[in-house]
Amino acid sequence: MTSHSRQDIQARPLFEPSIVRRAVGDAFRKLNPLHQLRNPVMFTVWVCSAATTGLWLQALGGHGEARPTFILAIALWLWFTLLFANFAEAMAEGRGKAQADSLRKSRKDVQAKKLKGTEKKGPTELVAASSLRMGDIVLVEAGDQIPGDGEVIDGVASVNESAITGESAPVIRESGGDRSAVTGGTVVLSDWLVVSITTNPGETFLDRMIAMVEGAKRQKTPNEIALDILLAGLTIVFLLATATLLPYSIFSVKAAGQGAPVTLTVLVALLVCLIPTTIGGLLSAIGIAGMDRMIQANVIATSGRAVEAAGDVDVLLLDKTGTITLGNREAVAFVPADGVTVEALADAAQLSSLADETPEGRSIVVLAKEKYGLRERDLHALDAHFVPFTAQTRMSGVNLGTREIRKGAASSIETFVESKGGRFPKELREAVDAISKAGGTPLVVAEGAHPLGVIHLKDIVKGGIKERFAELRSMGIKTVMITGDNPLTAAAIAAEAGVDDFLAQATPEDKLKLIREYQAGGRLVAMTGDGTNDAPALAQADVAVAMNSGTQAAKEAGNMVDLDSNPTKLIEIVEIGKQLLMTRGSLTTFSISNDVAKYFAILPAAFAATYPALGALNIMGLHSPESAILSAVIFNALIIVVLIPLALRGVKYRAVGAAQLLKRNLLIYGLGGLVVPFAGIKAIDWLLVATHLI
Repeated sequence: MTSHSRQDIQARPLFEPSIVRRAVGDAFRKLNPLHQLRNPVMFTVWVCSAATTGLWLQALGGHGEARPTFILAIALWLWFTLLFANFAEAMAEGRGKAQADSLRKSRKDVQAKKLKGTEKKGPTELVAASSLRMGDIVLVEAGDQIPGDGEVIDGVASVNESAITGESAPVIRESGGDRSAVTGGTVVLSDWLVVSITTNPGETFLDRMIAMVEGAKRQKTPNEIALDILLAGLTIVFLLATATLLPYSIFSVKAAGQGAPVTLTVLVALLVCLIPTTIGGLLSAIGIAGMDRMIQANVIATSGRAVEAAGDVDVLLLDKTGTITLGNREAVAFVPADGVTVEALADAAQLSSLADETPEGRSIVVLAKEKYGLRERDLHALDAHFVPFTAQTRMSGVNLGTREIRKGAASSIETFVESKGGRFPKELREAVDAISKAGGTPLVVAEGAHPLGVIHLKDIVKGGIKERFAELRSMGIKTVMITGDNPLTAAAIAAEAGVDDFLAQATPEDKLKLIREYQAGGRLVAMTGDGTNDAPALAQADVAVAMNSGTQAAKEAGNMVDLDSNPTKLIEIVEIGKQLLMTRGSLTTFSISNDVAKYFAILPAAFAATYPALGALNIMGLHSPESAILSAVIFNALIIVVLIPLALRGVKYRAVGAAQLLKRNLLIYGLGGLVVPFAGIKAIDWLLVATHLI
């Protein structure tokens, strides 16, 4: 799938005609009682619809309990209630199916060059990609499509992953690191790769993506199941209450010797208006739409449980590099030693970095060039011999004839200087400590036995990240920065970025231990990772976002995969999860609240013939018992349609605390749920009378 097609998916209007047409057909297909059984509330409505349809047929034969037109109107609007609820679910599913269709177009069977033996560049045979099994080794050359998900075991190549990520910029994939995972359907642009297939047919990442974006395959989350149980419980309570009203009504009429017992049609209408049909009809659509919003953010969740857990997260573990900082340290200043000019330090620092292709090395060259005009070095004339960095020496540099210039960690340069008969001055050590305390990284430069000064490397904190962390804090979410830096550097960056806590010199074991400690305290933890060493912590975290560019082990351990491989996406994921929970809570509050108005509309009308005194409760001044009952049933159906856009888009996310959010929900959706039905039912009653439909 191209970048353009993915943008089309994300920009798709809420009610795209093709999706609406498919949803209308699906709404009728979902009237199947076997489908309705999955939702106790809507199955009850289905039974009530079927019962009133039977009562209408009975009335046509002249033995009805009420006018056939009235019973028919009730029956039709009950069926409409079901159709509208089905339509909401089908619309949410339809958006996912549209995305799945786009993904299917990008999947095609290709020929794979399977290695016949164990030799990495040995003879190959052409086989269908669909015949590959886990453990097979394939050769993929420039222009070839990678036939399946796998790990690079040899080679390095540029790969076009736009079919998966939508990004047109190629990425580098190579063996032996955190960039070794490749995805079936992507294309090698240059060089070659030897890939070990890690999945069987039908289990590829693209297959899992298609399965996840199709809402019909979404499993209910624990909170959703709990809410289903609550709604089912309320339905049973109201069913029992309604069932006792008929014999009680008959007894009252006989005892009083006047009036008429309540009819079955009215009792059915009462039951449907009493049970939480609004949230029952929208619950599935809300969950599916939450998954859809995650897909639009280019994140694939392995389950709805992960999306929902993101909304409950209260601790975020964030890597420093690439998440809080830009990812590469930059040289920002040269601090010379006593008796050394800053120009001399800059000259030596640049000479030692000319062959250093790391971002830090390049930034030293650029700083010396821009600030001190040092440029156009003739390395051949200088007879330069560069000394590469090693983990053992922890320094690099250059030999210019008899000159030996080195740069590296303070302790390494101190050893080097002393080995040449020099001394590491106290003032320079203080400068090193000052840079570390300020959150920087000090690189000391020396020429032979003479220390020249310190290069100040600084992590650049991303713009706006401090404000994002402040928003999370206002929501009650604790942010923890994970870094391999020393505690002094970590503390300084944590303070500048505005995180709540940090873990310095972190190892995989440290990360795992920290997550378990938070979870033992009842906290829900989210984290990101891309390497095999992140896999244990990802497997332990409640919300684990693996980078698509990372290793297969990381992706298998996580319960989400970020196709953009952007570590800061974790913040957006939490917001989407919270929006899902806010939407469900808001509409549940509205649904329960608007039932109160229905009571005032339908209860006086239902028992007006049995208990005339109940007419005093007709505070809305509805025209007649029949118009009151029908108006309540019509409103009960139409409110589902009105709320479909809100269920699909979600309640607007606001970074506020739980207490403030509760007050806001009660005010808008609680009070709104009380007021809107009074106005709506009255308006429908007036319209029915004005058009002589009742």
